[in-house]
Amino acid sequence: MRKIKEFVIEKSLLSSALITIAVTFGIISVLAVEAFQFFSEVSIVDFLTDSQWTPLFTDKHYGILPLLSGTLLTSFIAISVALPVGLSISIYLSEYAPKSFRKTIKPLLELLASIPTVVYGFFALIVVTPFLQQIIPDLSGFNSLSAGIVMGIMIIPFISSLSEDALHAVPKAMREASYGMGATKLQTAFKVVVPAASSGIIVSIILAISRAIGETMIVAIAAGQQPRLTFDPTVPVETITAYIVQVSLGDVQHGSIEYRTIFAAGITLFVFTFLLNTLSFYIRKKYRQKYE
Repeated sequence: MRKIKEFVIEKSLLSSALITIAVTFGIISVLAVEAFQFFSEVSIVDFLTDSQWTPLFTDKHYGILPLLSGTLLTSFIAISVALPVGLSISIYLSEYAPKSFRKTIKPLLELLASIPTVVYGFFALIVVTPFLQQIIPDLSGFNSLSAGIVMGIMIIPFISSLSEDALHAVPKAMREASYGMGATKLQTAFKVVVPAASSGIIVSIILAISRAIGETMIVAIAAGQQPRLTFDPTVPVETITAYIVQVSLGDVQHGSIEYRTIFAAGITLFVFTFLLNTLSFYIRKKYRQKYE
C-alpha cells in the first residue's frame, strides 16, 4: 500500500511538471507561429529599426522601438523608486527592527502586492499626476513619470520581502565575527550581511524589474497610448503591454496584419524577459560561487 501511494505521488508530481512545460511550450508556439506570419509580411529589419509604430494608421509603420522605449522608461522609473526604498526597508527589518515589529510590518508591506493594479492606475491618474503637475507645470495629463512612480510603489514588496528573507538567512556567526573585529552595526550590515545575501537581493531586483516590464493596467491608464520614441518622462508614451490591450479590446479584424502585431510585440516582450531572467540566473550563480 505504501509503494502504491509513493507511485501515485511521484506520477502526480511528474504530471504537474509536464503540464507546466506543455503550457509554456504552447504559449511559445502560438507566439512564434503568429509572429512568423507577421514577419513574412513585414521586414524584421524595419521592425527593429523603424522609429515609428503606426500599424492602425493609414500611413503604416511597424517599428517596435517606440513601444520598447516606453516600456524601458516606465520600468526604469519604477525600479529607481523601488530599489532604494525596498532595500532600505529590508535592511532595517533584518538588522535593526525588533522581532515583534518585523512580524507585524512585513505582512502589511506585502499587502501592497495584493492591491489590484487597476486601482494603482487610477491612483496614478487622479492623485499622483495632479500632484506632480503642481511641481512640473508642463507635465502632461498622461505621462510615464506618474505611471513609473506608482509602479515602483507596487513592486516595493518584491524587493523588500525577498531581500529581507535573503538578509535574514545570513548566518548569525558572520555578524558576531564582524562585531568581534570591532565593526559597528552599520558596517556589519553593509559590508558583511548585504554582500553575503547579494545573490538573493539580485534575484529580488530582477524579479521586480520583470514585474514592472510586464505591468499592463497602470501604464494603460496613466501613461497614455501614444507610441513615441522618447525618454522624456513628462509626455505620454505607450508600452508593449498597453498596446496589446489596446488592440485586443479594439475592432481590429482577427487574422489581419494589424492584429498580428500583438504577437510580434508579445514575442519581443517574451525574448526581453527571457534574456533578463537568464542574466539573473548567471549573476546569481556567480555570486553564490563567490560567497560559498
